[in-house]
Amino acid sequence: MTDEADRQTSFPTSPKHVRFVELSSTAMSALLDGDLPTASNTAGVALTEYFVTDRARWLWRVRIDQMAADPGHASWMMRQAVTGPEGVVIGHAGFHGPPDEAGMVEIGYSVAPDFRRQGYGRAILIELLRRAAAEPAVKTVRATISPDNVASLATIAGFGFVQVGEHWDEEDGLGLIFEVPANRSC
Repeated sequence: MTDEADRQTSFPTSPKHVRFVELSSTAMSALLDGDLPTASNTAGVALTEYFVTDRARWLWRVRIDQMAADPGHASWMMRQAVTGPEGVVIGHAGFHGPPDEAGMVEIGYSVAPDFRRQGYGRAILIELLRRAAAEPAVKTVRATISPDNVASLATIAGFGFVQVGEHWDEEDGLGLIFEVPANRSC
């Protein structure tokens, strides 16, 4: 993110700070195989059992297929959310893909259980919003959240998201669709 983009866009703050480290398809493949040492070595950070849960493996399969279909989209996909100088991995985040023809990107993120309710979800959301705002092609950021996911609904509160609809997904069930403009001027 550029300093210029920082000056043009205001974001709520968080006492927690995260940075993103790309999760390559090679690392995701190792995770699908349950090979944490190889995945961690490939990623350059120590991944935990959280990255080989059934839910995580489902996500790795989806993202690997997307990246194989269009390798140019990989930069929009998965990242590990890392904190501290020692690089503790506290979750993962990314976009469902590059901006669509209307300039919309959808975010997705997950915080590992040991790090929940500590402000990391908010920190991850801030970094995703900054990434989106830094891209001129992005006009709108979308988040789809289950109405039962109180933590995620609370995380997006205060960021200007407005509910614009609902969506039914075979995997996740009912999702409430929220959107916010990507570049919010100060």
